[in-house]
Amino acid sequence: MSADELAEILHYTAFSTDPDGGNLAGVVLDASAFDDAGMLAVAAGLGYSESAFLTEAPGGRSYTVRYFSPKAEVPFCGHATVAAALALADRDGPGDLVFLTRAGTVPVAVESQEGVLRATLTSVEPHVAPIAPADLAEALAALDWPAADLDPAMPPRIAFAGARHLVLAAATRERLADLDYDFSRLESLMRRLDLTTLQLVWRESERVFHARDPFPVGGVVEDPATGAAAAAFGAYARELGLVPDEAVLTLHQGADMGRPGTLTVELRRGDARVRVSGAGTRIG
Repeated sequence: MSADELAEILHYTAFSTDPDGGNLAGVVLDASAFDDAGMLAVAAGLGYSESAFLTEAPGGRSYTVRYFSPKAEVPFCGHATVAAALALADRDGPGDLVFLTRAGTVPVAVESQEGVLRATLTSVEPHVAPIAPADLAEALAALDWPAADLDPAMPPRIAFAGARHLVLAAATRERLADLDYDFSRLESLMRRLDLTTLQLVWRESERVFHARDPFPVGGVVEDPATGAAAAAFGAYARELGLVPDEAVLTLHQGADMGRPGTLTVELRRGDARVRVSGAGTRIG
């Protein structure tokens, strides 16, 4: 009998309490019998943007976590972290967890708010870097976005909070909604720059944003709700002075795909790390 036949594969959506919203993730709470090929095979079979595979670690409520897309392992995934934390809370009750990921240690707190479980992850130390003009031009060409359609108040940057994301801000909601990109061309650029997604955003108001995340390197056209990119975006917004050092931001994602979700990003003065929270639910 294979490892995936022995292990229970749970199905969750993160960043929405509606099974038809948010981002789907597979969760295996005991992946001790899996090798790399087995985890990748499960992720590919599920077809979700990522799945999380956990093994218990010393220290109590501490877990080693690995994340696989249908095509490859990724160092960190926010929505699968939320999904895994909610799965543990459904089994063991809410409380504090520690996830040991390939990107670093990620604390996660799960609380019950009016009967709804909500998970908050705390990112690893983030950083923000410029993108070379030629690489930016290639990204825009792959998206078929004219440079004039970018928001000049939010300059392009590569942001990291566990994984690398290229942040590009659209000047209008219409530009963000019109997404029809060259899959192979964008994938090639992203592999060369070691990017996990593109974080495409539009600013609705001072602290409310809309986002879309192409994910060709994972074998997925678009990610419906991207916690790692939300954390990276929080670091980006603070680094560029777009928001105060202490702020709570709301990111809406997935509406253009028919899977709306909401991500809450919290910045705290004196703490470079970014907190991302959301609800979720088990499906199936």
